[in-house]
Amino acid sequence: MAGTFSLQIVSPEGNVLKEEVEFVVLPGGAGELGILPNHSPLIAGLDIGVIRYTQNSTVKRVAITGGFVEVTDNSATVLADTAELSETIDIARAVDAKERAMKRLAARSNEIDLRRAEYALRRAAARLSAADDK
Repeated sequence: MAGTFSLQIVSPEGNVLKEEVEFVVLPGGAGELGILPNHSPLIAGLDIGVIRYTQNSTVKRVAITGGFVEVTDNSATVLADTAELSETIDIARAVDAKERAMKRLAARSNEIDLRRAEYALRRAAARLSAADDK
């Protein structure tokens, strides 16, 4: 296919996605990374966020909680800590997780692990953002 490249997303649970895509935007550690066909080789760390990819002129989303991407030979492979396709995200569960994390952060007690609460909040926000365009 002209104008496309292979995108594969893998997590510890297994293969999440393997598709021919036109464009992908990844949440890099220092900002978003855009990948088009014939991109130069690249290895980069990924942050918590949403992968947006275009397939047949339609934008699709995957929530991830970090990992790495390798781009080589007209192929992008994402090794994600966790990855969820937008259509599989339980919105009610993500909203509950976001509310719990916000309550923990607001409490600011010594018994609360603030870094863990911030991580939970960022993860829930990414999940909600990915599920937003269902």
